[in-house]
Amino acid sequence: MKNVANEEALYTTTLPGSAHWSLRVRRGMQLRFTDLDGGANLGLLMYNPEDLLERFNAPDTLKGQHTFKLTRGNCLYSDMGRVFASIVEDDFGWHDSVCGTLSEKALQEKYTARSYQDHHNQWTLSGEHSFLTELAKYGLTERDMAANLNLFSKVTTDDEGNLIFDASAAKAGASLTLRFEMDTLVILSSSPHPLNPAKVYPMKPVGIEMLKAPPVSDDDFCKNFRPENARAFENNRLYHLGM
Repeated sequence: MKNVANEEALYTTTLPGSAHWSLRVRRGMQLRFTDLDGGANLGLLMYNPEDLLERFNAPDTLKGQHTFKLTRGNCLYSDMGRVFASIVEDDFGWHDSVCGTLSEKALQEKYTARSYQDHHNQWTLSGEHSFLTELAKYGLTERDMAANLNLFSKVTTDDEGNLIFDASAAKAGASLTLRFEMDTLVILSSSPHPLNPAKVYPMKPVGIEMLKAPPVSDDDFCKNFRPENARAFENNRLYHLGM
């Protein structure tokens, strides 16, 4: 379901494959991410820019909403019980929340490592390297790298509990929109998913649009998607009152 209000993007850009970026997103703004070619993976971390000790908490996000996957209606919780962002639009339908990011070791084992000196913008980066590079800009280190989300990557389990990457789920033009419920430092990596079986490093770009969000109403879908979400929104309200 597309949000028909305030559709004009205030800013647009494309994050190439094997790249990273970070930005501060204000409360009341939206980011729409689009898998332009199909098969992209967008790693996502979130922090409170006013208190960097507060960051996205994947376990609380999942257990609080009784889910293994994330899609429209789900909220992304901080480790203080607040909502960083709500998923208000999603036509991909299943985003990985448990597999982490591509490590430097896995990059060396799975793909041909290409350096910037030799290959310039066609170099190959791990998600680990990408996240640490962006975190360093804010005085953060590997100790601050919490579990990340992987947007546009579907991971299921078999009968034995093994994690299975579903490459057939990829589709060009799939999009997801996050509405930010508090000021948030967003860290992004377009390195491939750690379980992606591709033999050649996938260089898949992601389109990014920033939009103004409409006000959150009492009957908001995400706010009422789970009782826990309503309580987290109340924590946000108290936070913005200075309590």
